Amino acid sequence: MSNNLAPSPAEAEVAAPRAAGENSPANPSAGTDETADGRREPFLAALGERVRALRARRGLTRKALARATGVSERHLANLEYGVGNASILILLNVTRALQCSLAEVLGDVTTRSPEWLMLREMLSDRDEATLRRVRLAASELVGAAPPRSDETSARSRRIALIGLRGAGKSTLGRMLAEDLDFPFVELSREIEKLAGCSISEILGLYGQNAYRRYERRALEEAIDAYPEAVIATAGGLVSDLVSFNLLLRRCASVWLKADPEDHMSRVAAQGDLRPMAASREAMEDLKSILAGRAAFYSKADIHIDTSAQPLAETFEIVRAQAREAIGLPVP
Repeated sequence: MSNNLAPSPAEAEVAAPRAAGENSPANPSAGTDETADGRREPFLAALGERVRALRARRGLTRKALARATGVSERHLANLEYGVGNASILILLNVTRALQCSLAEVLGDVTTRSPEWLMLREMLSDRDEATLRRVRLAASELVGAAPPRSDETSARSRRIALIGLRGAGKSTLGRMLAEDLDFPFVELSREIEKLAGCSISEILGLYGQNAYRRYERRALEEAIDAYPEAVIATAGGLVSDLVSFNLLLRRCASVWLKADPEDHMSRVAAQGDLRPMAASREAMEDLKSILAGRAAFYSKADIHIDTSAQPLAETFEIVRAQAREAIGLPVP
């Protein structure tokens, strides 16, 4: 999907005065951002929460999203707070009348055939554990993953470290690679080699979509080149589900997590506050990004809190659990 949304129609729709008759006596709250008793409309509030969560998951400040979409920060703030784009309520009313989902009206890919719709209905109320089992079974069925009996050979002895910047992926990754006598692959460096320029230049010149394409290609090439390796990924890799699914299928995955304060101090010690550099509320942005990505990071095989103990002890935990995951003894 393109990042270049036309600014004038998007903003004009929010700012345009309401047409006569929208607040008719028969339905006083129709076309407004609030319910009849003055509360925020629950649908718009939930929509705003989802937009805010998606923005956090991708590590974008509101200013960055405004630049990418051509929509003003003010309108994005209204949308996230649940008081913008009231016209969507009209569409919501249509979906209720037609007894279908908003996704179906919008033409989401998962609504374009009876089989998709039946799958959506079947899975709609399932818990995360059940959905995970279905996903793994479906991956085998469609050939996106090897049969369970071949899983170890497909993963070989690759260990992928995921987590937000400052969790310890580079430090612990190098230590683990040296201990295992495996190559250490820092995916960000591989991306720069492929692009022929720095990550900041990729983002500045070509945008985040291009960066994700380079990231996916770098991951694919690392997996093809190294049957044994420790791979340190960038924090936002989980935003690209194709790359993340590939990583989960072909690597033993380790989520390195830390307290927000440790993330911030470690990144600052490296002289970099990316992706929060332009924000005056860096810690809140950091917490928001962590919250937005945690559910995805948690899909990793192993979870290790690097704030819970000193570096040496953390490494021993990483070493023991990583070796067990790839079938190596712990000396």
